[in-house]
Amino acid sequence: MDSFTHEMVESSNAAASMMASQSAGNSSASPPPTSSSASSSSRYENQKRRDWNTFGQYLRNHRPPLCLSRCSGAHVLEFLRYLDQFGKTKVHTPMCPFYGHPNPPAPCPCPLRQAWGSLDALIGRLRAAYEENGGKPETNPFGARAVRLYLREVRDLQSKARGISYEKKKRKRPPPPPTQQGPATGVLPAPPGSG
Repeated sequence: MDSFTHEMVESSNAAASMMASQSAGNSSASPPPTSSSASSSSRYENQKRRDWNTFGQYLRNHRPPLCLSRCSGAHVLEFLRYLDQFGKTKVHTPMCPFYGHPNPPAPCPCPLRQAWGSLDALIGRLRAAYEENGGKPETNPFGARAVRLYLREVRDLQSKARGISYEKKKRKRPPPPPTQQGPATGVLPAPPGSG
C-alpha cells in the first residue's frame, strides 16, 4: 500500500471513529477550536490538516495533475467516490435479503462504502480548510451544489439500505423558568370574595 492510500485509510478511519464516538452519545468530544486553543492544535484541527494534505496529494496524483484553482465540484465528487474503496460500512443493495435491516443476522456480499456521516464531516473540514488556505467562499468546490446533492443522495440511499434514520436531532430546549403563581404548596389562593 503506497503512502497516499495508507494516509487515506488513516484519514477515513479517524473520521469514522470520531463519528462513531459522537453518535454513541460521547459528550466528551472536543468542540471546534477557539482562538484560545490556537497554540495547541485540537483533534479537529489535526484531522482537518490531514484531510487537506490528503486532498492535495489526490490532486497531485490525478491524471492529468490538477491545481487547486482548477478544482471543481466534479473533482470533489470523483474524490469522494475514490474514497469509497476504503469504506467499512456495509451498504445493502435492493436485491439483498437484508436491505433495510440495521442488524442483519448473517453476512452478505454487499459492498463496503464510506459512511454518509464520515463523508459529510470530511466535506465540512475540507470546506473550512479551503477558505483557511486562501480560497474564496464563492469558488469553494466543497460547497458546490453538486457536492451537497451527492451527500444528500448518499444519506438517503444508506438510510434505506441500512434501515437507519438520519433525521436531524432536535435540540432540547431548557425547561421554562418556574413562575410564581401562589404559595410553594402548589395550591392557588382562592380569588377574593369567593368565600
